[in-house]
Amino acid sequence: MYRIRQAEQHDISRMAELEAICFPEAEAASLDSFQQRFSVFAECFFVLEVEGVVVGHINGCIYDKPELPDELYSDTRLHNPVGAYQTVFGLAVDPHYQRRGYASALITHFIDFSRANGRKGMVLTCKDKLVGFYQSLGFIHQGVSASSHGGSSWNDMLLTF
Repeated sequence: MYRIRQAEQHDISRMAELEAICFPEAEAASLDSFQQRFSVFAECFFVLEVEGVVVGHINGCIYDKPELPDELYSDTRLHNPVGAYQTVFGLAVDPHYQRRGYASALITHFIDFSRANGRKGMVLTCKDKLVGFYQSLGFIHQGVSASSHGGSSWNDMLLTF
């Protein structure tokens, strides 16, 4: 059994640890980045616990447009609490807990939260291997992203509510 809840300040180090495990160093958000983002948009951070242990997380800021420009990752001033679109900066599940539906549960929870808070949709970028996963959740593939985050190639994904 698992539980998804709003993240709290004491969860941030674990979230950064999961990020470092699940993403290449150039793509992973640092502990400092997590702390800075959490101080501005803590309402957009969720964790998934199994037996009281945080094994997954999801987070992102709110933006006015259905896009995820690279500047959002580093400039928290671009977060707009009344913006139209929820972005997803990171979705990570501890490799020992993957393939159990936890990533789907986290994104579904974030979608429900965003919809309930009046957003028009959700945007994210993903690697080629994850396009099908997000499409299965209703996201539309918008093509190759202009993002060069972490020196990687990304795909723009959009879900409208």
